[in-house]
Amino acid sequence: MPQDSASEPLLGAQNGTDTRRHRLVYTVQDLAPLTDPTSPKLPREMGGSAKICEGLCVDPSYGLHSDEASGPSLGASDQLKFKARSELYGRNILPTVKSATFFDLVKKAYNDRTLILLSIAAVVSLCVSVYEDYGPHHDPNEPRVGWVEGAAILAAVAAVVFTNAINDYQKERQFRKLNAKKDDRQVKLLRDGREQEINVKEVQVGDIMLMEPGDLLAVDGIILQSHNITCDESSATGESDALKKDPEEKCYIISGSKVLDGSGRMLVTAVGSNSFFGKTMMAMREAAPEETPLQVKLDLLAESIAKLGMAAAVAMLVTLVVKYFVQHSLSDEPMPAGDVIFSDMVRIVIQAITIVVVAVPEGLPMAVTLALAYATTQMLKDNNLVRVLSACETMGNATTVCSDKTGTLTQNKMTVVEGTLSLKSFTNLNEVKTWKSEVNADIAEIIIEGIALNSSAFEDRDEKGNTAFVGSKTESALLGFIKSLGASYSNIRSEITVAKMYPFSSAKKTMSCVVEVPNGPEKYRLYVKGASEIVMRSCTHYIDSDGAVKSLDDNARAKFEQIISQYADKALRTIALSYRDVSSSDFKKFNDEEAPNAKLVCLGVVGIQDPLRPGVIESVEDFAKAGVIVRMITGDNIQTARAIATNAGILKMGGLALTGPEFRAMSDEDQIDAVKRLRVLARSSPTDKTIVVRRLQELGEVVAVTGDGTNDGPALKMADVGFSMGITGTEVAKEASAIVLMDDNFSSILKSLMWGRAVNDSVRKFLQFQLTVNITAVVLSFISAVASDDNQSVLSAVQLLWVNLIMDTLAALALATEPPSPEVLKRRPTAKTAPLINFNMWKMIFGQAIFQISLNLALLKFGAQLFHLQSPDGTVSPIQLATLRTMIFNTFVFLQVFNELNCRRIDDSLNIFKNLHNNKIFILVQFVVIAGQYVIVQFGGQAFKTIPLTGHQWLVTILIGSLSLPVGLILRLIPQHFIPESVISHQNEAFTPQVSNAKLKWEGSSSKIDAQNRLFDSLHKSNRRRSQVVEEHPGKSLWKNIAHHDHGHSN
Repeated sequence: MPQDSASEPLLGAQNGTDTRRHRLVYTVQDLAPLTDPTSPKLPREMGGSAKICEGLCVDPSYGLHSDEASGPSLGASDQLKFKARSELYGRNILPTVKSATFFDLVKKAYNDRTLILLSIAAVVSLCVSVYEDYGPHHDPNEPRVGWVEGAAILAAVAAVVFTNAINDYQKERQFRKLNAKKDDRQVKLLRDGREQEINVKEVQVGDIMLMEPGDLLAVDGIILQSHNITCDESSATGESDALKKDPEEKCYIISGSKVLDGSGRMLVTAVGSNSFFGKTMMAMREAAPEETPLQVKLDLLAESIAKLGMAAAVAMLVTLVVKYFVQHSLSDEPMPAGDVIFSDMVRIVIQAITIVVVAVPEGLPMAVTLALAYATTQMLKDNNLVRVLSACETMGNATTVCSDKTGTLTQNKMTVVEGTLSLKSFTNLNEVKTWKSEVNADIAEIIIEGIALNSSAFEDRDEKGNTAFVGSKTESALLGFIKSLGASYSNIRSEITVAKMYPFSSAKKTMSCVVEVPNGPEKYRLYVKGASEIVMRSCTHYIDSDGAVKSLDDNARAKFEQIISQYADKALRTIALSYRDVSSSDFKKFNDEEAPNAKLVCLGVVGIQDPLRPGVIESVEDFAKAGVIVRMITGDNIQTARAIATNAGILKMGGLALTGPEFRAMSDEDQIDAVKRLRVLARSSPTDKTIVVRRLQELGEVVAVTGDGTNDGPALKMADVGFSMGITGTEVAKEASAIVLMDDNFSSILKSLMWGRAVNDSVRKFLQFQLTVNITAVVLSFISAVASDDNQSVLSAVQLLWVNLIMDTLAALALATEPPSPEVLKRRPTAKTAPLINFNMWKMIFGQAIFQISLNLALLKFGAQLFHLQSPDGTVSPIQLATLRTMIFNTFVFLQVFNELNCRRIDDSLNIFKNLHNNKIFILVQFVVIAGQYVIVQFGGQAFKTIPLTGHQWLVTILIGSLSLPVGLILRLIPQHFIPESVISHQNEAFTPQVSNAKLKWEGSSSKIDAQNRLFDSLHKSNRRRSQVVEEHPGKSLWKNIAHHDHGHSN
């Protein structure tokens, strides 16, 4: 340690923070441009690396002093160490997110217009019912159960709020558990002149960090020393190619990168929330979620129902008040006393308020909550962790999926997918073992040894504990290839000595090594691999299908060039493998700098690619059938992106493939026009992705975005639904997303689309059922109350409680828990502007409501005669009237039971029983409702105002109730044009893309035909010009031929 280190602190004299800060000459803003991936500032622009180290008070050969503090503090409290540095540049930790308490989640869940409306209705209902139950005019024979309605609505609201809050709380806990990282990760630094391992959280700006293969870098910095350092920045920038780093030009290192190869040192320039990773992570925490399309529509519906309910209540109030005074005015008896009139007015007001309470759809929030809660629970089994509950239903109406390529559509694992070795080919990894059995055993051994030895990659455990290859992606792919053949690279390396190694050179695009071969024809063997066109130039021989060495003549060379061309057309990275046996005398002539790549024997060529994930092609096809367009946005080059997109079925005839710079250079109008046909965006930056999302949203699309990298964060946050990868996804991507794919499988997105559509369907099915019940109950209560002498409804308040609350809640459970069927993928997504209730639903609601109201009023008028409930003289006794009202109540309930089967379909499908056996909850709920109805009718007595019915009466009421089914069938058969648009809107709810697939194909075909016509025209004109030349100068052409002929002879 230098002599003055102990006596004088590194950051200056012991006279306060200001002096120490003065010595640290750079601010966070000064250092930020050094590691900006879009336009990094070179260290030489700031005076060079040495000058930056001096400004950060660090000696690059010594590192920071571990006792750096406001005074000599070796062995003192750790809190003082690096205090000035931490205050100025921050620590390598992100501010912890304040987790929402359960009470916060309850408040958030209750902040809903419909729930607040229900609460107001419930409180009003409670007040007036308590007054009625305990007021001076309460009938002693009547049970005091008026409070039950209000209390039950409040209970329903509480159930919805707490279900939502508990669901959110569990999801947040699951996400935190998924995202939890080990805090004891150690990194290697140079401090006090020696290598030390410290916790990653303790890294400071100015630290000299040591870099080794496999390191996952958690800070930003610049390279000071590089020995062939290669970094993978795909998770941070989307750039799939490994990037070589050097201290001069490509010197910046961004957090989130992984060291693939080489070693060296870097100067830390940004930590924590000031680093690339930290800035992106903090940005993800800011945006507030917007209301989903379904929430907006439900809020509007709730308001509309409340207004209609209020209008009905006011109409009933005015009608009953007018009727009351008209009746008493026309009566021979004197007008009642003031207190009697007041009491009667209160009763009329209660009747009117009951109408409002009946009209309010208290089951609707319950249905939405149950549908979402059930769907999210089931989606977890399908490997979808839903972080934002509303994202589930939003996904149901997604119109486009903008997917990352690397790690989402592909496996983010370079793999040998095709090859021709010893002139024997394989077209996928499943054929590799067959290839090995057919090829000469000695040649197979040479190929395997060459791959194992001529490589610097190795196998290790990653940060998640999984075994993976560390090093160049190409070398890892080749090692994976021999591993699939059953070979162990480590055993081969331990058995054979490498005499010379020539590392991969980006200039020469080859890697070579010389190994000792005790049992070979010569003492040494040279192995060479690299870019196929480079290696082939150095080859003079090749191995044929029998394993024999043959001269590489023009025909053989042309054949290899054809193979390379075929692989290149498929966007495969082609690697040629070769070798040469070397004598001892030749080996002595080799130098250590220049690889002796000459007179090589070509073993063959392999094609390497990041292959598609299993099921991607099928998923893209299913998305297309569902009317959802898949777009690929990647940092990869345009050729590879186009080939992958074509293989996946994303890029088809007429589709547009652009690069990020091309798209960025367009005007806003041109971008909007291009994005309609855009299928592939290559060489894209994070900004490009967000622009594409914004342009699509401006066109009215519901956009889902998938991604796994830090660079995907802004687009994931901006999208209507963001999907991140649970296994390979970065913390930033997960934080920004609404749904985490636990298995990183693109196919899981299709399942989330199915569940999203199932949720939307469930809500609409319930809505169809709920509104039918509500309209019927409101109109029936209104008419029967106005028509009756005592202003009493045909359905008692307690009977309405059963119909309006229990039936609603159980119906919500029945209709909201139906699992999705493959049929949901056979229709286009619903447009944002589409009404919540479509033509078919209104047709069923109004049709069933009119039928049920008419039937119940007819039974009220003619039921006594129809059911033989009258005396011979035509009078109806009180018991008979009570029996009639019980039968009407029973019929009303069974009309709803059978109508619930109708509501399983919200389209014009006639088979309402389809897939019923898959929905066990629906069947169970129907049994519960029927059992509950039986108990109420047979044993309800005075409380429910029912009389036990006979078996015959039960059968008759059930049969009448079952008429809902044929009525539903008739309504479904009524064509749209039979009902005027002035009665029910005929608006098409399906989302219509700006450019349909059919139009895209037509445009593509037209362009292709035009191009072919231009080619034929060009050839035709060329032939015509040639003919004219021959006609005008026949001798000239002949002379040219003779001259050419003579020239050939003279040669």
